[in-house]
Amino acid sequence: MAKAAPAEQLKLLDLQGLDARLKALANRRRVLENDPRIKDLEAALSVANGELGAAKVAVHDAEAGLKRAEDDVEQVTARIARDEARLNSGTGLSKDLVALQKDIASLNKRKSDLEDVELEILERLETLRERQAAQQRIVDDIQGSFGSIRAELDQELAAVDAEAAEVDARRAEFAAGLDAGMLAVYEKTLARRGVGAARLFHGTSEASGMKLSPGDLAEITAAPADDIVFCPDSGAILVRSEEWA
Repeated sequence: MAKAAPAEQLKLLDLQGLDARLKALANRRRVLENDPRIKDLEAALSVANGELGAAKVAVHDAEAGLKRAEDDVEQVTARIARDEARLNSGTGLSKDLVALQKDIASLNKRKSDLEDVELEILERLETLRERQAAQQRIVDDIQGSFGSIRAELDQELAAVDAEAAEVDARRAEFAAGLDAGMLAVYEKTLARRGVGAARLFHGTSEASGMKLSPGDLAEITAAPADDIVFCPDSGAILVRSEEWA
């Protein structure tokens, strides 16, 4: 059975206190890294970016439609100008001039229809651009919130890391002064059980929170003071002291 002087065993409680703080800091880091606000904002941003993308496509399609309508109006306007120039020249047969007049009237009707289409597209395009701008503002707002929360979390994570580094350094320095054999038992117990050492206080193991059975308690209290004993429930080292009995 591993042994260590009672005064040396008492130091394990200080070591356990440092390890408990390191564990708490590691848990805090996990909580910060998995902040639900980040996941919620990432999901919201994904949806908002999808809607923004759809709005951009709608604007692009409307702009392409407007360009086609403008080209159609331009082509008809150019043809009307050519036909009016021929008509105004007065050259040609009378029936040809009459046909030309009918053609110009038909083209003007076509131009009017195309201009109506162009106006309709312009109005729709204005609405689509407003919708895109509104969606862009939503995306910008989410990104702003994301950035603020990320900065807040990064600041907290930096503080956690700084404290963990400081506690880890204190632990290394403290552990270096402990009995090597006892420390090896403690480290193995900590790795396997999650708790390396705890007090046996008035018959209760502070590792498990359970009161020891009369048989277990009698066996542990009867063990030599320099024996390293263990909690029968948690497996942690039980540190004994006469004043805790």
